[in-house]
Amino acid sequence: MSEIAIRAEGLSKRYRIGHRERYSTLRDALARSFRAPWTLFRRAKNETFWALKDVSLEVHEAEVLGLIGRNGAGKTTLLKILSRITRPTTGWAEIHGRVGSLLEVGTGFHPELTGRENTFLSGAILGMGKAEIARKFDEIVAFAELEKFIDTPVKHYSSGMFVRLAFAVAAHLESEILLVDEVLAVGDINFQKKCLGKMGDVARTGRTVVLVSHQLNQMRRLCNRVIWIDEGSVRQDGPTHEVVSAYESAMAQGDSNGHAQVRGAETKGRFLRWEIAKSASEDPHVLGSLGPVTIKFTIKVHEPVRMAQHGIALHNHDQQLIWARAVENVSLEIGEHELQHTFPMLPLRPGPYSWHVSIYELGEELDAWKCVPEMIVATEIHQHPSDEWNGIMNLPAQFEVNGRG
Repeated sequence: MSEIAIRAEGLSKRYRIGHRERYSTLRDALARSFRAPWTLFRRAKNETFWALKDVSLEVHEAEVLGLIGRNGAGKTTLLKILSRITRPTTGWAEIHGRVGSLLEVGTGFHPELTGRENTFLSGAILGMGKAEIARKFDEIVAFAELEKFIDTPVKHYSSGMFVRLAFAVAAHLESEILLVDEVLAVGDINFQKKCLGKMGDVARTGRTVVLVSHQLNQMRRLCNRVIWIDEGSVRQDGPTHEVVSAYESAMAQGDSNGHAQVRGAETKGRFLRWEIAKSASEDPHVLGSLGPVTIKFTIKVHEPVRMAQHGIALHNHDQQLIWARAVENVSLEIGEHELQHTFPMLPLRPGPYSWHVSIYELGEELDAWKCVPEMIVATEIHQHPSDEWNGIMNLPAQFEVNGRG
């Protein structure tokens, strides 16, 4: 087991909503208090909220940890505490190693200075020595693609040129630990791909990375592990594909995943639950391997069912039909039964999926159920690295070159 690079226990951060009005002189303060005697009383009762609540975590050396969650969930607050920018209200954190923070791209840039001058200024603010910056200067400029404009004041740069240089400076830090907040969203699509590649290079060098991003497919490619933060607390911590897919599922359903759906009156038969038999994951609703896979649907029968038709369908989170089948001549006695479907493999792209099952007798619907919770596919990706070439199926394939010489 590798050494611990970051350890945090019980981190919480409380902020005060609103702020007290500052008066320029005592005379002004007294005059205003007489004109509005209740103003000071009202301002003294400012509300507070907890941006972070009792968060504990460990990050090992060379691990790439992703933080996901809604805007305002507390991800950036956590990074700021780990970066020593913000002090926690309660709890503590310890970090072992030199830290580089890419929290605000462009920190330290001065509009009147040239790109060259700002490179040295920003690098120094980010903790790089002058010799280190000089050694990496050509590499930084080439990465930013600004060779022709490096001696131009940055006030004349376009927004794209500005962020390219800012990211290039920050990304070339030689730190053991890198804390990154949404920098993969800077610039145009081509530069975003370049940023992604650079972050992949950083991860492969064995440095510890904690990354915040809303670009979930990129998190899948970069991170060993993901923590889902919700309303300031850790909601889920685990393997990347599992946590990201669960988050996607919750967002797609308005965070109602697992809630009971409205169904018709109970008849002869009723579906109760479903699960993946012998799931590779601790959660029986998470698919962790391509196959073989057996899916079990439990139905409770109150009266004998004869010559029934059992339907099953699989949809992705966009409600696109992936697969469906109807089984005829199903007979069930009173009691609970498991209807099992075994697949040699389910080569599905990672993400949330929903099973739909039904049972009919002589054309009359006994029950139809959109199964909850959803099935989360958390398998290894066997896809093209570019999102636009990611299809529905996740087929592993062997490649070889046979020469004829």
